[in-house]
Amino acid sequence: MSPSPEPSTSPGVPQDDEERRLRELGYRPVLARRMGGFGNFAISFSVISILSGCMTLYGFGMGAGGPAVMLWGWAGVGLFVLCVGLALAEVTSAYPTSGALYYMADRLGGRRWGWYTGWLNLLGLLGAIAGIDYGAALFTGAFMNLQWGFEPTPEKTMLIFMVILLLHAVLNLFGVRLVSVLNSISVWWHLAGVAIIVGALAIVPDHHQSPSFVFTEFVNETGWSNPVYVAAIGLLLAQYTFSGYDASAHLSEETSNASVSAAKGIVRSIWVSWIAGFVLLAGLTFAIQDYDATRASETGVPPAQILLDGLGTDGASALLLVVIVAQLFCGNAEVAAASRMVFAFSRDKALPGSALWRTVSARTQTPVAAVWLSVAVACVLALPSLYSTTAYGAVTAINVIGITPAYAIPVLLRLRAGDRFQPGPWNLGRWSRPVGWIAVVWVACVTVLFCLPQSSPVTADTMNYASVALAVVLILATVWWFVARRSYGTPTTAAYTDREQAELAEGIV
Repeated sequence: MSPSPEPSTSPGVPQDDEERRLRELGYRPVLARRMGGFGNFAISFSVISILSGCMTLYGFGMGAGGPAVMLWGWAGVGLFVLCVGLALAEVTSAYPTSGALYYMADRLGGRRWGWYTGWLNLLGLLGAIAGIDYGAALFTGAFMNLQWGFEPTPEKTMLIFMVILLLHAVLNLFGVRLVSVLNSISVWWHLAGVAIIVGALAIVPDHHQSPSFVFTEFVNETGWSNPVYVAAIGLLLAQYTFSGYDASAHLSEETSNASVSAAKGIVRSIWVSWIAGFVLLAGLTFAIQDYDATRASETGVPPAQILLDGLGTDGASALLLVVIVAQLFCGNAEVAAASRMVFAFSRDKALPGSALWRTVSARTQTPVAAVWLSVAVACVLALPSLYSTTAYGAVTAINVIGITPAYAIPVLLRLRAGDRFQPGPWNLGRWSRPVGWIAVVWVACVTVLFCLPQSSPVTADTMNYASVALAVVLILATVWWFVARRSYGTPTTAAYTDREQAELAEGIV
């Protein structure tokens, strides 16, 4: 391990060496390695999407702690998530595969560790597609309401959501190069969008809230009386937004110099989002004209009301369109990441129907069936939104409760492995263990936190279903383990026949 206090990297690895490394890890290269380092960073930045997470959960934050929790919670959560990202990036550098988290856990802890990590990761990724694209549908309904008086009923919102899912499926079928180009555009769209929104809200409105209000005002509309508890659950806004950065790892088999680029992509996407997200939240909160009216907005989206009150209908509509496009970029990137997880997990025969989901198009070198499965499951996850006003919050909780523990498991196993872990070209040196333990403890805390009820009294409509979702996926994973444990192969053998293994050993494959 490097003694340097800074993360260490090696010079760029030739593509042939990356392909050889992939074979050493047990896989035949079948995906097109057409994504560069910026594109790899861009996919995680697009999935984090501050213009999606911050905007869609802003209304939740207004009632669960208010401005003080939103701003300081963002700053604190971002710091801890950066530690998680640094620790995960180090393990990603050692194991740059599409399977990402579950493959790391399998290698470092054994087949069962990999199995359960994979199912948690998959739940989180599919829940993220549902949460992101349903959020985009809500904002699209709000935009249409401003423009044409459209009434965004649950049925109409679901129809918009399904159209968005279809769009993202089709875009992902054209190959990773188009995905990479769209994500690169997405980076600049997000940064420019934040600058324009915050700039407009700073200049145009006649009235702004005071710094005291923005940074110290505490609002509790949850029904719970304990302010510490309320502040804790209010962290969901930031923790939900700071998820999905494992996309860089899932796209590593399609990234040049992946052992370095994927690790850098994870870390860079977090700190850039951390800074830009704080600016966005501050800009929105300073511009609130009427707090209660904003929370009860007829648009159904409080940030849309902030834009409407501060900039008028035309200005609000224009900036809302900026947000919607950013959310569409975000959802498209998440479909890419989730489909690669489906492909990789199926490649190791972990899913029902694996033979279908692991197929790759000979023309585009894209896992077509995995793309369609990802959007179909996301659609099913969002269907309860037709009947319950709290279902969207449940979907976002499913995303957080699934994906967040999956981030910490490879890090914990890497810490347990000690000197047996062989670091890749990007590593933390002597900072590896302290950063790793901070990451593991933080993830353990938020995993418990986000299973707790968010509203009181607890009813069928207000219950936090994250714990139920976690229990269901663990039970299903356990049941399926006894069915598929003989066919589920470790990554070093799953992709090859005995003959191919012999050829690999001789350097033929």
